Amino acid sequence: MNNIVFIINVKKDGQSKPEYDFSIKSWKHFCQSNGHELFVLDTPIVEQSEMGIIWQRYFLFDLLDHNQIKYNQILIVDADTIVHPNCPDIFSLTDNKYTLVRDDGDYDWILRSMENYRKFIFKDEPMFDWWTYYNSGFQVVNGTHRNFFDTMRNFYISNREEIKWCQKTFGVGTDQTPLNFLLRREKIEIKELSYKYKKEVLDSDMLHTKVANVMHFNGLPDKDKSVPYWMEMTYKNLYENRDNR
Repeated sequence: MNNIVFIINVKKDGQSKPEYDFSIKSWKHFCQSNGHELFVLDTPIVEQSEMGIIWQRYFLFDLLDHNQIKYNQILIVDADTIVHPNCPDIFSLTDNKYTLVRDDGDYDWILRSMENYRKFIFKDEPMFDWWTYYNSGFQVVNGTHRNFFDTMRNFYISNREEIKWCQKTFGVGTDQTPLNFLLRREKIEIKELSYKYKKEVLDSDMLHTKVANVMHFNGLPDKDKSVPYWMEMTYKNLYENRDNR
């Protein structure tokens, strides 16, 4: 059974984001180097008006079953990431547990998201420490987590209108904060990887390519311009100008 890298790259308004091609090519290299399989979802499973595309990753196990894909572990990773060509084999680091990385991005956004989801949706759940908040754009799971994915999906279906209202009203995220609350409620055992697997700090000297194994281009100012720029520059630095590393 293979280990799978799972990426969602669904077109929006008929247009795909060309910078995501850099992400997919980098993960394809990772898979080829380590003997894993890349699975790119480019078609929504259900209408996005019914379920946002990010939430549809919690159909993962049903999707793999439908395509008759056997698996050991699956890395779910956002399409705005680039993996370093010298990244260790991530699947060897998990201890076969639900593996995540803490979010070291916009703490104002994290706190606002935690506080408002707790106030309006997770009213009966205890609050948790903000510095233990996980990023949903990097998750390694296996078959023992199938029931938890059902929990995530059912939670969305049962609370869809409240979730949409919370997102629109407070400018908070999609699945990430519910994931954090539900992991704790369901007492899922977690393996944490270091910040090397979710690095967002960027500079013109490409320092991020020297300290990170996975670079996540999210939450940047003026992201419509900055994300494509930094993803292209980073990919070319790592994969097309490898003698300069």
